Parts: sequence; structure tokens; C-alpha cells
Amino acid sequence: MNLQKKLETYEAKFKALADQKRLYILHLLVQQNSSCVCDLSELIDMPQSKLSYHLKILLDAGLITKETKGTWSYYQVNTEEINHLLSPELCCLFRPSCS
Repeated sequence: MNLQKKLETYEAKFKALADQKRLYILHLLVQQNSSCVCDLSELIDMPQSKLSYHLKILLDAGLITKETKGTWSYYQVNTEEINHLLSPELCCLFRPSCS
């Protein structure tokens, strides 16, 4: 992947993380392991429509995953992607010895 594409990818992920509500949603998902919108809505005291908006941003950024069971969608943290953001690969973009 070229540098421009890498930067665009990280930009989308960090934009998704640059919101206190979305950070709180991620925190709740870590605590709950897997939750549907209705359960999260009660925990965060946010209307389902607004919560769905934030979940979509996190989902599009690859920070969470969604599994549909019947009519319900369950969300959980994409641990691999979160760990990747904290990885040496990202840090390497900002170290002269790695370029």
C-alpha cells in the first residue's frame, strides 16, 4: 500500500476516534463484549437513531464489527484493528529510520 493510501486509511480511523461519544461507545462495547443498539441506547442514554449514526462511523472505519441475528444487529470491538492502530507499523510512519 502506498503512503498516500495508508495516510487516508489512518485519517478515517482517527476521525472516527476523534469524538467523545464514539470513544464512550467503544468503551461500552469492550465492557459488554457484544451489544445491540437497543442495549447500548439504554446504557448511553442516546436515541437509537443517533447511536446508529455513531456506530456506522465506527463500523466504516473498521473499529467495530457487526453480526446480524434475525432482525437484530450486534456490535463488538474489532480488537485486531484497535491493536493495529497502536502498533509499531503506525509509529514507523513517524520515525526516520523506518521510511
